[in-house]
Amino acid sequence: MKEEGKERFIRVYSNLPINVRKEIIVIIDNQPISWDVAYNEVMNNTKLGLRIIEKLIKLDII
Repeated sequence: MKEEGKERFIRVYSNLPINVRKEIIVIIDNQPISWDVAYNEVMNNTKLGLRIIEKLIKLDII
């Protein structure tokens, strides 16, 4: 996983209020992904985590 993207994600995630982390941030393969789900995928270096980071960067969310 791109470390720069992972660092950007963690920086944004860590500054979110806890209640916001439950909100949907992106849809991948017709599945809604919340900040919390994204965090688990990113931290476990999954293929889905990489796709999430790429999409969040493309959308200028992180």
